[in-house]
Amino acid sequence: MNSDAFPDQVHVLELDVEVADLGGVRRWAESTLVGLHPDDLVDVLLVITELVSNVYDHARFPARLQLRKSDMPCVVTVSVEDVSPTAPVLRPPSTDSPRGRGLVIVNQIAKQWGAAQRVIGKSVWALIPCSLTSSKRTQTSHGAV
Repeated sequence: MNSDAFPDQVHVLELDVEVADLGGVRRWAESTLVGLHPDDLVDVLLVITELVSNVYDHARFPARLQLRKSDMPCVVTVSVEDVSPTAPVLRPPSTDSPRGRGLVIVNQIAKQWGAAQRVIGKSVWALIPCSLTSSKRTQTSHGAV
């Protein structure tokens, strides 16, 4: 299904507590966001990977991923929900640690991001700007030499 046909439609993926299938999550997101410019898709998939990884590393299940693409202005909203009340904390990366850079990456890519407490648990969300169409982006990125 083309997500452009239903702007602002929310797509939901229940995350499997048994298997952290990040490749499967990315494939699902890619099929959900048909028509998104490839550069924008890379950004969205990176944010999804970081937020879903945090669910598997730090949160409690049940958990789910929600995606919504809005056209005016073009933005993709990525949201992960879980039942842990503990909010994520953006920390400066340590050169001594091979991990701990996920939220730093999300902070650099997303226009905005944050966490909201829910009745049970929390939602961590990010807004990623995108192009309206692939052809418009090509014109603007190659217009002036």
